[in-house]
Formats: sequence, C-alpha cells, structure tokens
Amino acid sequence: MSRSPHEVALREASLRVTQPRLAVLAVVHDHPHIDTDAVIGRVRSDYATVSHQTVYDVLRALTDAGLIRRIQPAGSTARYESRVGDNHHHVVCRTCGAIADVDCAVGHTPCLTASDDHGFVVDEAEVVYWGTCPECAAAALAPSLTE
Repeated sequence: MSRSPHEVALREASLRVTQPRLAVLAVVHDHPHIDTDAVIGRVRSDYATVSHQTVYDVLRALTDAGLIRRIQPAGSTARYESRVGDNHHHVVCRTCGAIADVDCAVGHTPCLTASDDHGFVVDEAEVVYWGTCPECAAAALAPSLTE
C-alpha cells in the first residue's frame, strides 16, 4: 500500500498520522501564504467536525516539526506556507496584502552575512519587501468609474 507524501512527511517528523494533520498539511501545500481562518474554512469544508482548536493545534505541531513555516508580516495575520528548508523571503502588497516568495538575490544564503552580527551566531535572516502588486498597481492607474 503506497502512502501519500503528506503521510510520509508526518511519519518522518515522528508525528502521528491523523486526518486533521493530513487535511491541514494538504491545505497549506495547496494554498501558499494562507491565513489561519482560511485553513480552518478549507479543512472544515471537508471535515465539518474538526474544531478550530484542533486546527490551531495542528498548525502549531506542523510548524514545530518544520513541515510548514509560519510567517507574519507587520500588520498582517499569521500565514502558513509549505516551503521550508531554505532561506527565502517575501514580497507583500501594501494595498491588498498579497504575498509572494522571493529567493535570495545572489549566492548561497548571502543574507546571513550581517554587516555587524554583534557576536550573535546568525542562522536565519528574514527579509520582507513591501510594495504594490501588479493587480493593485493596474487598478490604481485605471480611470475612476465615478468620474
């Protein structure tokens, strides 16, 4: 019997395979940068009896196990993504809140070289680029319908 990639990932992380864990992991894999309420809604659309608290607990367990990553740009709710194990960053639209991944610009983890590390042993850098997404920029340029 073949196992799903999500089941394998849970077992490799020494987590018990449960339907809520499989469902949450699938939702986060299918919807990068998804917020908690959207995870709950998508999981409950298939498994109506799964409680909000269960989803919160699963998100925490999957994050602690390194199977998903929690990000929270300033002024935003927590978001979850399945892209883990690299030092990528994010670009966030100031207008609509859309988020996209941004790879480090040059070389192997160049962002880990701080100009002054103050004696810290740096193992991760978090960079958030802010701007306007293409859709919001286009909408801002479109003539107003009320004029």
